[in-house]
Amino acid sequence: MKVQAIDHVALTVADVPRTCRFYERVLGMNAREERPGKWCLDFGSSKISLHDPDNVPEDAKNATPGSGNFCMLTDAPIDEVVAHLGREGVAILAGPVGRNGGSGPMTSVYFRDPDGKLLEVSKLV
Repeated sequence: MKVQAIDHVALTVADVPRTCRFYERVLGMNAREERPGKWCLDFGSSKISLHDPDNVPEDAKNATPGSGNFCMLTDAPIDEVVAHLGREGVAILAGPVGRNGGSGPMTSVYFRDPDGKLLEVSKLV
C-alpha cells in the first residue's frame, strides 16, 4: 500500500456554526450540511469535516475541540490495505465502510497511530 494524497481533514470544534462562518468569511470555503447535523467545509476537491464535541462519531470518540484526524487516499484495493495493516499488527477500528470524501465516494478503513490519533485510508470508488 502507498498513500497518494490527503482527501480530507476532520476537526472537532467547539461551535460548528461559528467555525463555518469563519472559514466562509476568511477563507472563502463553502459550508455544507452533508447529512442532518453533519457539516463540512468544501474547497477545491478537498474538504474539512467538522465534528461537534457533543456529537463526535464513534470512531473519533476521543476527539476534543482543537484535535483532528485526516484521510489519506491510496490506489491499492481496500482488501490489500486491510491485509497490509494486519501484517503490520495494526488494529482496524472501523471498516471497510463507504464514505463520501472531498474527492467523492470512497471505501475507508480507520485505525490509530502510536499516539492514538485517528487515521483513515481510503480508496475512491
